[in-house]
Amino acid sequence: MDIYAHRGSSGTHPENTLSAFYEAAKLPIYGVEFDVHLTKDGELVVIHDETIARTSNGKGFVKDMTLAELRSFDFGSWFADEFRGEPIPTLHEVLVVFSETSLHLNIELKSDIFPYEGMAKKVVAMVQRMKLDSRVVISSFDHEAVRAVKKIAPHIETAALFMEVLVDPLDYLRTIPADALHISLPSAVRPSMRKVIEDGVTVRVFTVNEEKYAKTLREVGVTALFTDYPEKMMIYLDRKS
Repeated sequence: MDIYAHRGSSGTHPENTLSAFYEAAKLPIYGVEFDVHLTKDGELVVIHDETIARTSNGKGFVKDMTLAELRSFDFGSWFADEFRGEPIPTLHEVLVVFSETSLHLNIELKSDIFPYEGMAKKVVAMVQRMKLDSRVVISSFDHEAVRAVKKIAPHIETAALFMEVLVDPLDYLRTIPADALHISLPSAVRPSMRKVIEDGVTVRVFTVNEEKYAKTLREVGVTALFTDYPEKMMIYLDRKS
């Protein structure tokens, strides 16, 4: 079962910052996951929320600020003083961190609240420009965005994100279409998932921070898990192999 660092090594570093990504890049894990929004001036930035209030010393919506304005805020000290001054990273900066590694990169398009017109096209263009096509999966709760990625670049892996229990998930994935299913932990162990796994579909589960749940998911046969503590989970799964 593969391990992805959720928003970087976000259990020990401020999420979706370069420090969290550099830490994840050092680990012998399978991949890393991070989130992308679009700024007022059309720049791709890596942050989870639509607003900056939770993870910075500022407030306001990402979509209403330019990159320069966002760079004036501190995205590290909310987590710990040692990370004071961490800037919001751009997608390009994050991809550079991992360009010399072999890690698989899960780019989540956060367009399920605000549509961010043109964001999917921009992300695909950057991935292709950096020749990372074969090392990314582009996911979203916005399944229109997943479909858009597939139309632009059919060869790039896509994944549909879900929080809820699904009925006939295989049929729905084929309708989008999406290559993989990314689903929340409680829903991953429901009977409807068994058919998906048996059919050979890639199933990745978020967010798994406790060893007992990792054990259950491995028994179920899921492909991968996303965790805030990739090093701890790596040690646990290695020990149980």
